[in-house]
Amino acid sequence: MLARIRPGMMSSAAQRLRMSGTRQFSAAAIQRSDAIFVHRDTPENNPSIPFEFSSANLSEAQTIMAKYPPQYKKAAMIPLLHLAQKQNGWTSLSVMNYIAKLLEVHPMRVYEVATFYTMFNRNPVGKYFLQVCTTTPCELCGASKIVKAIEDHLGIKVGGTTPDKLFTLVEVECAGACVNAPVVSVNDDYFEDLTPETTVKLLNDLKAGKEVKRGPLNGRINCEPLGGQTSLTTPPPGPGFMVREDL
Repeated sequence: MLARIRPGMMSSAAQRLRMSGTRQFSAAAIQRSDAIFVHRDTPENNPSIPFEFSSANLSEAQTIMAKYPPQYKKAAMIPLLHLAQKQNGWTSLSVMNYIAKLLEVHPMRVYEVATFYTMFNRNPVGKYFLQVCTTTPCELCGASKIVKAIEDHLGIKVGGTTPDKLFTLVEVECAGACVNAPVVSVNDDYFEDLTPETTVKLLNDLKAGKEVKRGPLNGRINCEPLGGQTSLTTPPPGPGFMVREDL
């Protein structure tokens, strides 16, 4: 016969679970996000700061909304948020409230989307938003060296912004350019096949306002092999190749 467990014999965690009437289905600790989704007004992010689309972007927004039936125009929320972020530099509370008014939805609907997708920056970022991919393929090709080169050159850590507000550095998951790893996106442009040296040169050129070459920085053309083709080097055979003569 099993002995009855007295309350004094239970751990404090077990007692709390017993008192709450709930069970825990996993022995692993609950992992909580380090992101804070509760808004607190700040001098640079509060509802009194005005925002509205420029005339060009308002026209673009109307074109986007016209793709959806009037009763479903809230489906345009993500592209409109993206358009607003490109204009404002980041997705502030005023941006979200403006999009809610434009789409005629409760602001909470916009808050839910903007806080779910990490592509919407809810804090100010630098003019050049550096996103370094550190997922496995890029890591195997030296992504950590790229991160260190940027940190050392700019004097900031991941998540930081330079004092002149030019650069913000973050790490991201797969950028989808694994064949050209390591890769850094600067705003909407990809810079690939990086080395610490080419990364520092890129930063210097951006700071100097020079025109920069997008894509691979090692001479590769798009995703082609760096040393030239190794397969499919002859013209493809014509119709009927390897087909029986009686067919």
